[in-house]
Amino acid sequence: MNALLFDSLLTCPHCGHAKREVMPIDACQFFYECEGCKVVLRPKPGDCCVFCSFGSAPCPPVQAPRPWCG
Repeated sequence: MNALLFDSLLTCPHCGHAKREVMPIDACQFFYECEGCKVVLRPKPGDCCVFCSFGSAPCPPVQAPRPWCG
């Protein structure tokens, strides 16, 4: 089993600004304002949060093993 990652490099698809952010441990983050261009990012369809859509690592709830799945 791999260790969970708790930070992710978020990259804005509009301006390319990137910043390492700490992810919520037990929730998904739906909105994130880019510090570069001030656009509010939202998850892509099918993703649960901005980290899953624009981050270098998916959010901890997605990373966590789910024994009831599969």
